[in-house]
Amino acid sequence: MDKGTVQDLKFYSEALQEELQLYIYVPANYSPLYKYNILIASDGKDYFQLGGITKLADELIDDYEIENLIIAFVPYKDIKDRRHKYIPSGEQHEAYLRFLAHELVPYLDAEYATYQMGMSRGVIGDSMAATASLMAALKYPSIFGKVILQSPYVDEDVLQAVENFKDPGAISIYHIVGKEEDKVVTMDKTIKDFLTPNRELHNLMLNKGFSTFYEEFDGNHTWKYWKPDLRRALIENFN
Repeated sequence: MDKGTVQDLKFYSEALQEELQLYIYVPANYSPLYKYNILIASDGKDYFQLGGITKLADELIDDYEIENLIIAFVPYKDIKDRRHKYIPSGEQHEAYLRFLAHELVPYLDAEYATYQMGMSRGVIGDSMAATASLMAALKYPSIFGKVILQSPYVDEDVLQAVENFKDPGAISIYHIVGKEEDKVVTMDKTIKDFLTPNRELHNLMLNKGFSTFYEEFDGNHTWKYWKPDLRRALIENFN
């Protein structure tokens, strides 16, 4: 099996007014003669290191289980940076969504042979990174047509954004959460119920008419469960 390459680059964001470290996975079969889907991962270093998603993508592309796919990884700098950018009340949240939609996507479309359509672009995240991914698609549905949510952080701002969304047919949702996520120890050491608001989010999406895949797995809020789910998540969204 041929391995794709991972390009490491510095990217200056006008929206955020800062330089970001990005990693871009380009599959082994890359050729400008073909077109490629795009997946953008917030919590990028975690998906790269803990999720092992590049190795999985190599395998799935090689076995023709998914279509051609380029993955862009956007890491966070620290816990504070993550909170500021990923959740709706964060100081840099709107700027982060603008960066994803209006800076990163145009860069990828210019550098690589991409389809340049909403349904050929996905966003993925775990926990707060899932929140950012969902909010990006709700704000820019013509840019991001697929959303992969692994145990998203859900608060009233998220539920309100879904409630107010006018075109649920524009995006498809892949959504998982663990049955043991009713008592999650967060990064700031508080205990939070993720399960109940995720169920509320799912029911709201059903009522609104979203196209959604939803599952509650036997497990908690860790990569032990998110990593093995990635195979199905990629196949469901990019087959």
